[in-house]
Amino acid sequence: MKKRILSLATLSLFFSLSFTSCDNDEKKEESIETDPITFTKEGELYLIKASGDTLKKLDIELAESDYEHQTGLMYRESMEENQGMLFIYNSERVRNFYMKNTYISLDIIYYEADSTLVSIQKNTTPRDETSLPSEGPAQYILEVNGGLSDQWGLEQDDKFSLKKIE
Repeated sequence: MKKRILSLATLSLFFSLSFTSCDNDEKKEESIETDPITFTKEGELYLIKASGDTLKKLDIELAESDYEHQTGLMYRESMEENQGMLFIYNSERVRNFYMKNTYISLDIIYYEADSTLVSIQKNTTPRDETSLPSEGPAQYILEVNGGLSDQWGLEQDDKFSLKKIE
């Protein structure tokens, strides 16, 4: 009886090995192709000096949902100089951002509920998980390429105006 069970086990093993792929030595690695994340214009944002002069017009992608807030500009390889992402929250409070999985340096510009500039985290380090807090309560956060806030001369008390595309 033991011999018969052993023979059945051996036969079973033989058949299972016989039906496996013979190409084990030449395994083909399949890479998963993903579509690049592309910019979607959802509005136009005007940067306005405290004096009322318009500094710059930007094409804006909006981050309004929890998912959009959490992913932001992660995994993007680049962004045009005239583009940015505006995070819109329901309330004003001190905000903390970080650069995890963000491949490009950004200026993170924090704004109050009335669109007054609170503070800027300039030239952030890609993929760094260090907290980058606002210096006061913020309801809107604008992300643009690193260094542009200095190039444009943005300062505390400057504002923005948003025109959403319907």
